[in-house]
Amino acid sequence: MIRKATAVWNGSGKEGKGHLTTQSGVLSETQYSFGSRFESGIGTNPEELVAAAHSGCFTMKLSFVLGEAGFTPTSLETSCAITFENGAVTKSHLTVKGVVPGISAEQFQACVKDAEQNCPISKLLNTSISSEATLG
Repeated sequence: MIRKATAVWNGSGKEGKGHLTTQSGVLSETQYSFGSRFESGIGTNPEELVAAAHSGCFTMKLSFVLGEAGFTPTSLETSCAITFENGAVTKSHLTVKGVVPGISAEQFQACVKDAEQNCPISKLLNTSISSEATLG
């Protein structure tokens, strides 16, 4: 399976503007710029998209890991904070809250750690990855 996205950039790094389009069409000429990446401008940025990818991938992997352990989650909600400093992504921190009937806190933590280490985006990122989890 191959997934595709396209970035178009016009102009200099600071004054220019670009847009992103994904194969699925979910992003269609979605604006990004210096302002949306390094300030608080309108639009997305690569780090925000990595955070979305990591939280989505991790959460789906956690659902599979829980299923393999004999549990079916009622709900899983994960936020991801990407740290971007000195021109590099240096950390990805996942915060997950789960409602999983019948699971102990220890079992949940073990499943979270498995998903953290084995989701495809975790394996892709060459950075420090951490997580925290609570059952609700």
